Amino acid sequence: MTTDTDTDTVSDYPMARTCPFDPPPEVLSIQERERITRVRLWDGSQPWLVTGYREVRDILSDPRVSADTDRAGYPWNSAGQKGRRGVMKTFINMDNPEHDRLRRMLTREFMVKRMRALRPEIEKIVNGLIDDILAGPNPADLVEALALPVPSLVICEMMGVSYEERHLFHELSRTMISRLSTAEEAVAAMQGMMELLARVVDEKDKAPADDLVSRLVTEQMRTGRLSRDEVVNMCQLLLVAGHETTANMIALGTLTFLRNPQALKELRTTDDAKVHANSVEEMLRYLTILHVGRRRVATEDFEFHGHQIKSGDGIVAAHDAADRDAGTFENPDVLDIHRPSARHHLAFGYGPHQCLGQPLARVELEVVYSTLYRRIPTLELAVPMDHIVFKTDNVVYGIDALPVKW
Repeated sequence: MTTDTDTDTVSDYPMARTCPFDPPPEVLSIQERERITRVRLWDGSQPWLVTGYREVRDILSDPRVSADTDRAGYPWNSAGQKGRRGVMKTFINMDNPEHDRLRRMLTREFMVKRMRALRPEIEKIVNGLIDDILAGPNPADLVEALALPVPSLVICEMMGVSYEERHLFHELSRTMISRLSTAEEAVAAMQGMMELLARVVDEKDKAPADDLVSRLVTEQMRTGRLSRDEVVNMCQLLLVAGHETTANMIALGTLTFLRNPQALKELRTTDDAKVHANSVEEMLRYLTILHVGRRRVATEDFEFHGHQIKSGDGIVAAHDAADRDAGTFENPDVLDIHRPSARHHLAFGYGPHQCLGQPLARVELEVVYSTLYRRIPTLELAVPMDHIVFKTDNVVYGIDALPVKW
């Protein structure tokens, strides 16, 4: 049974990528050798790193681990994240029963049936943006022209938030999730976001409409189930989570398809909805853009796959490595849009804290991937590959700009 690792051999985490589409080779090497080991974080703490597919699923569903950021030993992503959590905490960083109580207030808003009903509106948004691209300058930056606006327009529409403030919202969001932001910068950005959303909540309280924020105000805040601050916190979580992840999947996914011409050709020519849907699942598996792991902390001593975990030990579940586990996915480093097991990926997490908004993300990505390459069949990179700047210092991996031409 293993208890600790020699501190001289502990690797710093997260590790550097050598290929922009693959997890760091050192993480995959750890997966091949040990699957569970100690790593060193930015603050010198040494949590357990879990890299195997089965092990990641097991730890994320284990009742003996906590997502509560208030617990001693919680493995913070950065000083900025730690600073933000000291000011505001949302239900994704809580345990049951409070986690379930708050999450249930939003469950119906993201039901699969409701998200599918949004598809015509999402298609209208995507086609309108593509119209603008085709009518505008060539080359164009696909991040600014499509990847950022699609999820922003959709989530703002759902929430009843004015899209006119999107640029401020985007800048605040980027500062909040950057691992390079200081605690002061992250807190200031978060406070700016909260002020923006507090105004929205107050407006909905005065004049409710048919949107998510209005329903939170009328059904939860006015009935005393949520305070005003709790509604604002919940809105902040939805706005940031519903924007950053999908935007980066659109841009990075498109770059990935451009590097895989056979898959791109099939997506461009097929009308098979199952192929479009499975291509989204495979891209989610292949990229797994939340690349700093799911963070947990042990609440008691227990044995886990031959290792002795102690109460207060930090745990990092590296689901990007898990989604490249050859024991679960055959030829895991190959992008295969027909992969039968693609939907078993862990890109949205696993267990009670699995991503609430995944039905929305799936529909948005299906619409973009099935529309963009068909409408612009000659789409290609407008710059050499080595000119692309990747967001290695963000919690959510992606690219800053994607210059394309047609």
